[in-house]
Amino acid sequence: MNERIDAHHHFWRYNPTEYAWLEGRYAPLARDFVPADLEPELRAAGVDGTVLVQVRQSLAETEEMLADARRHSWIRGVLGWAPLTEPGFEAGLERLCSDRKLKGLRHIVQDEPDDNYLLRADFNRGISALKNTGLVYDVLIYERHLPQAIEFVDRHPEQVFVLDHVAKPRIADAVVEPWTKSIRELARRENIYCKVSGMVTEADWDTWTEEKLRIYWEVVLEAFGPRRLMAGSDWPVCLVAASYARWFEIVRSWTAALSASEQDRVLGGTASEAYRLEKTAQ
Repeated sequence: MNERIDAHHHFWRYNPTEYAWLEGRYAPLARDFVPADLEPELRAAGVDGTVLVQVRQSLAETEEMLADARRHSWIRGVLGWAPLTEPGFEAGLERLCSDRKLKGLRHIVQDEPDDNYLLRADFNRGISALKNTGLVYDVLIYERHLPQAIEFVDRHPEQVFVLDHVAKPRIADAVVEPWTKSIRELARRENIYCKVSGMVTEADWDTWTEEKLRIYWEVVLEAFGPRRLMAGSDWPVCLVAASYARWFEIVRSWTAALSASEQDRVLGGTASEAYRLEKTAQ
């Protein structure tokens, strides 16, 4: 049996300048969230290891995450940020790749004002530079960006991608199209995996139920199959709508109908394969 992996969570050392989005309904999260806060949650939920994911467009944060991973062996991998669009990106990339805990990169495309950001020439040059590095690229978008994501993935058939948060469908409005059609089309590309994560925060935080989320699970299960699905908590963001334990209870209830080997994929094997995770700290 593969290790149980939380394929998507964050840490932050809060300050109001760098985390200005932690206001309004997100204000309860305007504090530090560090490894000591997550570790007991992992033990209680039976999670063996994690993938730590960036939240700031900052090389300094990437270095902080790698330092956390060196201190805590249960952080199996890091998805950092690097300036993909800048001319000197490739030179800095070589240095970053020297740390074996760096497993991939991510950019917060969902917040870019240009809906065609994924198709920009400078961004695609940066993605092309990942070839032969072994680094994965995580795609963070809203549902409306799926047509561009399909074209983007087609430009890089040898690059491994992971789609974050099932592409953030409009769960709060109970809308399934055109998300369903686009997800099925994207899933035809064998070089992209999908994270079952971030769903409770796209739902109505106060009225969501497991059943209201299930249709979105069923779509990605049919589209990607267990072999390309991985479970992630999106902790601590998920806490505005659900506890860490509650989210993994839901995922396990959904996977209960699958075979043991298929459950093994969703709950750890897929993440371990996609990010080439190692069981022990290096």
